[in-house]
Amino acid sequence: MIQSKNAYIEEVGNVIIRKSRKARYINITIKSATGIFITVPYNVSYDEGLALARKKKDWIKLHLEKIKTNANNVSLFDEDSNFSTRDHKIEIQKYSGEKIDVEFGENLLKIKYPQEKDIHSAYIQKSIRLVIEYAYRKEAEAFLPQRIKELSLKFNLPFNRLFIKNIKSRWGSCSFRNNINLSIHLMRLPDNLIDYVILHELSHTVVKNHSKNFWLFLDKLTGNAKLLDKELKNYRILS
Repeated sequence: MIQSKNAYIEEVGNVIIRKSRKARYINITIKSATGIFITVPYNVSYDEGLALARKKKDWIKLHLEKIKTNANNVSLFDEDSNFSTRDHKIEIQKYSGEKIDVEFGENLLKIKYPQEKDIHSAYIQKSIRLVIEYAYRKEAEAFLPQRIKELSLKFNLPFNRLFIKNIKSRWGSCSFRNNINLSIHLMRLPDNLIDYVILHELSHTVVKNHSKNFWLFLDKLTGNAKLLDKELKNYRILS
């Protein structure tokens, strides 16, 4: 059972200090929806956890500001939104039903929401995002396995297994065993950047780090890896 205690830090606000038998160190976690948590090992006092948080006050304030900025950048969807996935135009409209209804056509994804509901409510917005993520997944599963196979054969870079996931922290990754994970959100990128991400991960089957040798190897495949990497930073995963 986790024991907790509320406290207050000036310029930060309320925090929750909780003890955990699994914790080995004092850890500070900031969550946009639920607040600031200070987790301390079971044999560490609440006051020690609070003291560390006060020392880290500037760090906490910085991350709170980042969360606020991200919240202001969240996409809001409504009937006037002009949004498309790779293969589907998104059309949103209200209707007389009681639940979210989805029509998944060849090139059109129609999302209907109950007319008595506020489209900007958290529930409706979350539902729309889940439908869009479903579209990205279907498109990714149809496109990415074939494309990585083509690039793998072209550059003689075999890999073990491919996993397509709803990853929001990165576009892709490669494990020590050469299993490759690709995000469904790659479908938001132009083709040249999709290829860049795939080749980036395939290169990790040869060079397991981001050393100078890695970038030289990737340059041979892409022409200018650093330039493509900079271009990739102009895109963000749908929020």
